[in-house]
This record gives sequence, C-alpha cells and structure tokens, in this order.
Amino acid sequence: MIESTANKQVKNLIQLMKKSRTRREEGLFVVEGIRMFREVPTERLVRTYVSEGFLEKEENRAVLKDIPYEVMTDKVFTTVSDTQTPQGVLCVVRQKEYTLDEMLKKEHPHLMILENLQDPGNLGTIFRTAEGAGVDGIIMSADTVDIYNPKTVRSTMGSLYRMPFSYEKDLDEVLCRIKERQVAVYAAHLKGQQDYYQEDYTKGCAFLIGNEGNGLTDHLAEQADTYVRIPMEGQVESLNAAVAAAILMYEVKRQRG
Repeated sequence: MIESTANKQVKNLIQLMKKSRTRREEGLFVVEGIRMFREVPTERLVRTYVSEGFLEKEENRAVLKDIPYEVMTDKVFTTVSDTQTPQGVLCVVRQKEYTLDEMLKKEHPHLMILENLQDPGNLGTIFRTAEGAGVDGIIMSADTVDIYNPKTVRSTMGSLYRMPFSYEKDLDEVLCRIKERQVAVYAAHLKGQQDYYQEDYTKGCAFLIGNEGNGLTDHLAEQADTYVRIPMEGQVESLNAAVAAAILMYEVKRQRG
C-alpha cells in the first residue's frame, strides 16, 4: 500500500496531472473515475490505482475484475486526485497518435479544425459531440489546450479514446492537403452570406473553429472556401465555440441522414 506522498509513483502521477511536458515526454496521461476507467482500451492501460475506501464496496471491487492495481490511503489518493470529490480510482493510460491520412481515408470525410482553443471544457465537449455526430477527425493548432489536461479528459466522457485527432504546427499545409482531397473548408463567420444550413455538406467538409475570445485569425479564416453564418436574435454576436461547433457538426449529420 502507498502511504506517503513522497512515494515515487505518487510524485510521477502528480507531474502527469499538472504538466503537459511530462505527459508529452512519457507519452502517458491520467484518467479518473469509474466510467473513464471502464472505457480505457485494455492495450493502452499502463497502471491502476485505487483508494482504501474504494475497495470497501463490493461493486467497486467488481469493476476491477482481474486488472492489477495499487492501493493508496484515502489521504494520498486525495492529494493525487484532480477532482474535489474523488471516486477512488485512477489510471495511467498510454497516449495514441493519429495521422491526417487516417482521418482522410473515408470518401467524404467530415473534419473539425480548431485554432487556439484554450478552454479545457470546450475542447472536451467538442470531442464528445464530434463522436456523437460521426466526425472523422479533429485537427488542432499546436497552441490549442492539451487534450490530455485532466479537465479536458473528464469533459470528453470517454470520447478521447475513440476520436481520431492530431496537433499540427502548420495548419496552412493541412488545409492544402485537405483541399487536394476535394474537401470543402467552411468558416462560421460574421461575414457569411448564407446561413449554415443552406450549404451542402454531403461531400467532404471541414469546419474552422476559432479561439473563444478572439475567434479565427484573419489568416486562417481567409483560407476557407466559404463563410457561413449561424443566425442569431437579440444582441448576441457569437456563440460559445463548443456550441457553434455542435450546431455545424449536427447539420452535417442531418444532411447525411
């Protein structure tokens, strides 16, 4: 049993929780909670930790099945946990890399391209919604918040394990490759001449989503083939990035039946 926060494993877990650099260097990240633990692909599960209190319930012990685990005192577990009310189980998971080619392998791919999103909850919500809407991949600028940030991981509700994604240093090059595959690029923009639902998304399509506070940079927006607008009433000028993304993703799903 791990009884001290000075334990090497505990120190490493805290580093993985707090530092994207550590996660990147080790190719690992941490997930918390019963649901996220249950959905971890077996081949990517590295280590599992539980609290003493977790083991007191028979239904919790059943969740562990035949998976090896380390036990921590409740106090140590609380120190490691990133949540206010820990469920008592967390695990270290191996990261997975995807390529742009994998995301483009379908005849008519549906992609999301995110520029400099900074809110972990927004990014996690986009991942979760994207899985539900049947998106084929999410491409992010290098300055977008880390998908393996514990808050982002929780917000994905498990979609992180299944949704293909990549971070790209050069979105210009990515857009060139996408357009070569006859994928139309759209930007939700105040200068849009048509409402988003008036376009045809039954062929390959990609949507540009910008930073929560500043929107898309002019440079990236200008590379869209078409500007579309999301109609709004009142004095609202724009929507939350995750909400706007959801509207566009589900319009594609609706049109494709």
